[in-house]
Amino acid sequence: HGGIGEDGTLQSLLESEGVPHTGPGAAAKTCMDKVATSLALSHLADLGVLTINKDVRRKEDLLNMPALEIWDELISRLQCETLCVKPARDGCSTGVARLCCVEDLAVYIKALKDCLLRIPPDSFSKSHGMIEMPSPPPERLIFEPFIETDEIVVSSKSGGEKAQGLVWKGNSRWVEITVGVIGTLGSMRSLSPSVTVKETGDILSLEEKFQGGTGINLTPPPASIVSNEALERCKHRIELIANTLQLEGFSRIDAFLNVDSGEVLIIEVNTVPGMTPSTVLIHQMVIAAIIVAVTIAIVAATAFDFGLAKLGP
Repeated sequence: HGGIGEDGTLQSLLESEGVPHTGPGAAAKTCMDKVATSLALSHLADLGVLTINKDVRRKEDLLNMPALEIWDELISRLQCETLCVKPARDGCSTGVARLCCVEDLAVYIKALKDCLLRIPPDSFSKSHGMIEMPSPPPERLIFEPFIETDEIVVSSKSGGEKAQGLVWKGNSRWVEITVGVIGTLGSMRSLSPSVTVKETGDILSLEEKFQGGTGINLTPPPASIVSNEALERCKHRIELIANTLQLEGFSRIDAFLNVDSGEVLIIEVNTVPGMTPSTVLIHQMVIAAIIVAVTIAIVAATAFDFGLAKLGP
């Protein structure tokens, strides 16, 4: 996961030897690079697939420029007040942080300079958990506008409420989703998206993403949050993304979903997703299998009833 296992290097070696593997081949190199991924999808905006504006900076430039100068440039170019920083080439959540002010940027730059393996909780102006950092530090970093979403909180209330025990303000119409895609080249299919429920902070920690029991994903999203119509439009767009990037086998796509329009704002494409008992791909495949089984059962029962009707009493 990450490195030569996700940038197309091992995939090319396997393909040259005729060895099957689970994900895409050459496409892995594109998906490993978040900037290249955005560029490959930029022509799909009219079809409801959106990309986030990015400003890429070299680590050396960040270390050698005043933090205030960098901050002012980023805020001006990206037309936002809050930033999200992440490594340009990384298949995981390492190094992802929310920056709300120039002091936050200075803390992040110092972490790069000191080659820290992790940034301690609450090092920034807004409360957060432990932030794992790439080792060695990335050579290029991406700065993006931070996408505001309303947290989906598990409620202790019961009684069959429509919200299914969830509290969601819905002021922002964007929710964070993760979606598995599976299939052959040119015929990738979207599994049922999972909506992300964050337990703490604004950025999912590695533990929330990969360790069993610490992260919560709801599959599929409750109808009280996303309508079935918007969900179907979302799945169509996820398939469009997968086939445009020439994915095959299975991969995972992280994105923001507009719950009204079904538009998808791409975060990243992970061609070697972590596989643990809590991995959403497993949950999504189980749900897909249940839907197929129920459909077959309904069709079979309908055919059986039709046969009895033809036979008469």
